[in-house]
Amino acid sequence: MKKIGLLSQILIAFILAIIVGAIVGPSVEVVKPLGDLFLRMIKFIIVPLVLASLVVGVAGTGDIKKIGRMGGITFFYYLLTTAFAVTIGLILANIFSPGKGLDIAATTETADPAEAPGVIDTLLNIIPTNPIASLVNGDMLQIIFFAIFLGLGITILGDKAKTVYNFFDELAEIMYKITAIVMKLAPIGVFGLIAPTVGEYGVSVLLPLLKVILVVYLGCILHAVLTYSVSVKVFAKMNPLKFFKGIAPASLVAFSTTSSSGTLPITIKNSEENLGVSRKVSSFVLPLGATINMDGTALYQGVCVLFIAQFFGYDLSFAQQLTIVLTATLASIGTAGVPGAGLIMLTMVVTSVGLPVEGIALIAGIDRILDMIRTSVNVTGDASAAVVVNAIEEKRELKVSNGVSV
Repeated sequence: MKKIGLLSQILIAFILAIIVGAIVGPSVEVVKPLGDLFLRMIKFIIVPLVLASLVVGVAGTGDIKKIGRMGGITFFYYLLTTAFAVTIGLILANIFSPGKGLDIAATTETADPAEAPGVIDTLLNIIPTNPIASLVNGDMLQIIFFAIFLGLGITILGDKAKTVYNFFDELAEIMYKITAIVMKLAPIGVFGLIAPTVGEYGVSVLLPLLKVILVVYLGCILHAVLTYSVSVKVFAKMNPLKFFKGIAPASLVAFSTTSSSGTLPITIKNSEENLGVSRKVSSFVLPLGATINMDGTALYQGVCVLFIAQFFGYDLSFAQQLTIVLTATLASIGTAGVPGAGLIMLTMVVTSVGLPVEGIALIAGIDRILDMIRTSVNVTGDASAAVVVNAIEEKRELKVSNGVSV
C-alpha cells in the first residue's frame, strides 16, 4: 500500500478540521492543546535555526560583495511584491466596496488600538544592545542583525574562524533534522489549530463582515497566483504548479499557525527539498523574509483601510490611496512575523490618511480569520523570493565559471 505523503496528510487534517469544527461548534476547543503542542514544538526550533542558518548562509558565501548583492536583490524584491500586494488590495476594495451600506454595530468588539512604533524607532530597534537578551527574548529582527554581522566577521577572518563556522554549520544541520522530526506532527497540529477556529466563529458573526473577508481572501489568492507565478517563471524558469505544490505544506502550516516565523523551519525545508533552493540562499533569504516580507499583511491593510473609510463615509483621493500604498509597504516591513501584529501596524496606515482609529475595532473580531490567509501568502512570498534569488545567483555563477565578467 502506497504511503500517504505529508502534503496529503496535512490536507486531509485541514478538511477534517473544518468539518468537525462546523459540526461540533465551540466545544471542539478541547482539541486546541494539540495545536498548541505543535506550535510550541516549532517555536522552540526558531531561534537556534535562524541564528545558525543565517550565520552559515552569510559566512558560507565567502564574499562580502556577494552578500551585499544578495541582500540588495532580496530587499528590492520584497519591497516590489509588497507594493504590488497593497495595490491589488486597494483595486479590489474600490471595485467591491466592502464597507458601504454596512450595519455591524452589534457584531463589532471594542478594541483600544495599540500604538504603532515610529519608523525611526523601528530602525533603531533592529540593532541589539545585548545579543544574548535578543536570543532569549526571541526578537527576530535583532537576531537577524546579529547573525548577519557574526557571519560577516567569520567571512573577514577566513580560516582563523573556521572552528566557529563549523560549530554553526553543525548546529544548523541538527536543527534541520529536528525540523524533519517535528514536521511529522504537522497534520495533528493543523487539526488542533483549525478545528477550534472554525468552531469559535459561527455564521452569525461572519455574515455581516463576509464581504471584507472574501475581498481579502480573493486579493491574497490573486496576488499569489499572478505575482509569484510570473516571478518564478520569468526568473527561474520554474513551472508555477511545481512551485505552489512544493511550498504547499509550509503554506498550510502558516495558514494554521498564523506565524511566518513559526513556519520558518518548514519553509526552509520545503524550499530546499522541493524547490531546489541552495542552503546558502535559503538560510539568508528566508529568515529575512519571515520578518520583513509581509505581502499578505500589506494587501490586508490596503483592503481594511478602504473598508474603514467606506464604512465611515470617507472618499479617499488618489493621492491618499498612494499614501496607503507607501505607508502599508513600509509598515509591513516593521510587522514582526507573529500572530496579530498586522492589527497593530494597521493603526499606522489608518492614521496616515486621517481616518478614525476606532474603525480598527470593526476588523478586530475577524482578524484571526484574515490573519490566516495573509500569513500563508507571506510565507509563499518568502519562498518565491528564495527561488528568484537562487536562480539569479546560479546564472551569475555560471557566467563566472565560463569566464564572462559580471
